[in-house]
Amino acid sequence: MLKFYYAPDTVSLASHVALEEAGGEYNAQLVDFKINEQRSPEFLKVNPKGRVPALVTDEGILTETPPILYYICRKFPNAGLMGECERSSFTLAEMQSFHSFLATSVHVAFAHIFRPARYGEGDAAAAAMREKSGPSIHAFFDMIEEKLADGRPFVHGERFTITDPYLLVFSRWIDRAKLGPIDRFPFIAAHRRRIEARPSTQKILALG
Repeated sequence: MLKFYYAPDTVSLASHVALEEAGGEYNAQLVDFKINEQRSPEFLKVNPKGRVPALVTDEGILTETPPILYYICRKFPNAGLMGECERSSFTLAEMQSFHSFLATSVHVAFAHIFRPARYGEGDAAAAAMREKSGPSIHAFFDMIEEKLADGRPFVHGERFTITDPYLLVFSRWIDRAKLGPIDRFPFIAAHRRRIEARPSTQKILALG
């Protein structure tokens, strides 16, 4: 059985929701950041990076959100979590492109706000990173807003995919970073409400 390591208010939310949507069996293991459990010897054996998510499979351990999401799709194909992106190599590449954008641009910009010590020392450096990252995040959200502006209910069209809980992570982080309100991006706000209302998301959010 799959074993999934997660922590609240982290990017692991995306894969956790995807696992619920897939309907497969898995065990969820909380990694308590409040007691620095992500740096414990036991967890570092699972993921030496000391981060979540991590997914233990019969074939080995996967880390990082995009490959975990893709693995879930392939592991549970009947769930249809690729949506319309299964149609061609191009539509699959579009999904991968969006995931790369979230991972390497949006997530990194938020990390400069939430964990500035990774990138610089002292309060002045943290303040400078926040001042620079805030406008960058808003610019990234403007791009996403434009993508959703045609009224599509989900990121890739009419069907829910693994990308939707991935975007949800960051539309929720707008509040955490005090860069909102999210309603300044009405299409993203509507998407967030739509994904938060799904039973799978409600179940995972209720874990705290």
